[in-house]
Amino acid sequence: MTVELTTLASGLRVVTETIPGALAASAGVWVGVGSRDEPAALSGVSHFLEHLLFKGTGERSARAIAEAIDRVGGEMNAFTTKESTAYYARLPAPDLGTGLAVLGDVLTSPALRDVDVESERAVFLEELAADDDSPDDQAHVLTFESLFPAHPLGRETAGTRETVAAITPDDVRAFFARWYRPATMVVAVAGPHGHDEVVAEIERHFAPAAPGGEQPVREAPADVVRPLAVHRRRTEQAHVVVGFRGPDRNDPDREALDVLNHTLGGGMSSRLFEEIREQRGLAYSVFSAPSSYSDAGALSVYAGTSPSHVDEVLDLVDAELGRLVADGITDDERAIAVGYLTGSFVLGLEDTGARMSRLGGHVTARGFVRPVAEQIERYRAVTLHDIRRVAARVLSGPRTLTAVGPVTKKSLQSR
Repeated sequence: MTVELTTLASGLRVVTETIPGALAASAGVWVGVGSRDEPAALSGVSHFLEHLLFKGTGERSARAIAEAIDRVGGEMNAFTTKESTAYYARLPAPDLGTGLAVLGDVLTSPALRDVDVESERAVFLEELAADDDSPDDQAHVLTFESLFPAHPLGRETAGTRETVAAITPDDVRAFFARWYRPATMVVAVAGPHGHDEVVAEIERHFAPAAPGGEQPVREAPADVVRPLAVHRRRTEQAHVVVGFRGPDRNDPDREALDVLNHTLGGGMSSRLFEEIREQRGLAYSVFSAPSSYSDAGALSVYAGTSPSHVDEVLDLVDAELGRLVADGITDDERAIAVGYLTGSFVLGLEDTGARMSRLGGHVTARGFVRPVAEQIERYRAVTLHDIRRVAARVLSGPRTLTAVGPVTKKSLQSR
């Protein structure tokens, strides 16, 4: 399988992976702008725009866009993160051209009509309401607000009701005109097609895009965190998250943190899952997860438990965190974690959609695609010493505690 990268005269980057014999093809457009790149007053505009691009173009109605993909049995979707927005389609290999034509149309010539902005605003506000009904999601939103206070990384990707209600059609059109330019965009394709064939199709379908553009200028967050945040509300469970600042995306300790995380709470064999759920039955859901960005990162530990068990669960979490800092992990735990990370990584590449996502994400974030063999070797090279170092670096740093549910700030202040 061959990965090739070409930069067109317009500045648009095209990356492909040729997979001989594949019956499906996947295409995606990554725009290297996300929620952290929005003005505070327009928080949520990236996600708003993501919704709107499927509402129609100068040539296609929203129904025509959906019918073009449905007619060949394909699927199309999009998502917004803190540092990028992606639009993608997965289709039978002979119909790749249809997917590229539709993606090219919606990414270069969206209608962005006033009436569509208003109708989609109502949908967007319903999405925010649904998020508010999920206390575990709220706990994670609070965690990032606490880890990155007064910084765009701490904002919820979808924005708030107030900012979404205030976004105007002109705001949306101006954001699109500024950021949806070739310089910020990557088109990624994985399937049986040759690179030159794909490049020719993309040059044809993305020709209307104005050339050039600018990259967002980002300011790294300060080291300060907010130690405690509580949202008291009536729920059956209390949802608690312990958070730490972590290494950024390109930090040499990223793989060591992944290994540490798997041992802590990243899987069914992890310490937290075994101790809190399996042995004590104190939580149905308990896990840890790392996050990484261009200039910052995080590690969060979550548990949903009965309000009467909050202190016991947090004591158990603290005990495991202390053990990791003091003693690291065992060689067998390291072997399990490395085996899981490398095995799941390889299994995740059995689909053209996963390979396309990896291409687009890597080129947008790093400017290149790290070879599969190199990533596997980076995991295998992690030593017990590396894990002790990253445990001390992350878990001994400033921490946050957030809770959503029938708990009070006073009850958690002594922790």
